[in-house]
Amino acid sequence: MYDGIVQELIDEFGRLPGIGPKSAQRIAFHILQTPTFDVARLSELLTEIRIRVRFCEICGNVAEQERCGICRDPRRNPALICVVEDAKDVAAIERTREFRGLYHVLGGVISPIAGIGPDDLRIAQLMTRLADGTVQEVILATNPNLEGEATASYLSRLLTTMQITVSRLASGLPVGGDLEYADEVTLGRAFEGRRVL
Repeated sequence: MYDGIVQELIDEFGRLPGIGPKSAQRIAFHILQTPTFDVARLSELLTEIRIRVRFCEICGNVAEQERCGICRDPRRNPALICVVEDAKDVAAIERTREFRGLYHVLGGVISPIAGIGPDDLRIAQLMTRLADGTVQEVILATNPNLEGEATASYLSRLLTTMQITVSRLASGLPVGGDLEYADEVTLGRAFEGRRVL
């Protein structure tokens, strides 16, 4: 639609996940039309993130050192590991300030359609972490969708041979939601996971 470098910039933004053509165009024109936008700082950050950020050697979370801040924190409970799909899930759980254990980032979920099997995930590293007997409970916090459920089911079967409690995050009705808009699966899980008051 546009000539030369403007279209190239829009195309590059459009390659980012969740950014469609219109959003890519808005971002590009925001940069072009805002004289105070610090393009040099953005460029510097993009270069630095490639150089400095890696994945924690223990849990797989993003880190600037060999171990992430959570794995280095001596106040965390090493007997409790929460297994998540990716690093964004760690950040979401940390915002709740409810979980004080450690994490294990799988790096995705089992998805035969996408060609992702158990060997493509960080499952072997999880098993290595569990081998020393320190961990007493593993919380499976994969997303409640088809792939997340398949991954949780696979891990649950794998962990039954160990003397470890395996739990799954509860799922059901969201706070502020209306029953009439809930789908059957969500409402069914809400009934299954009900608790006595």
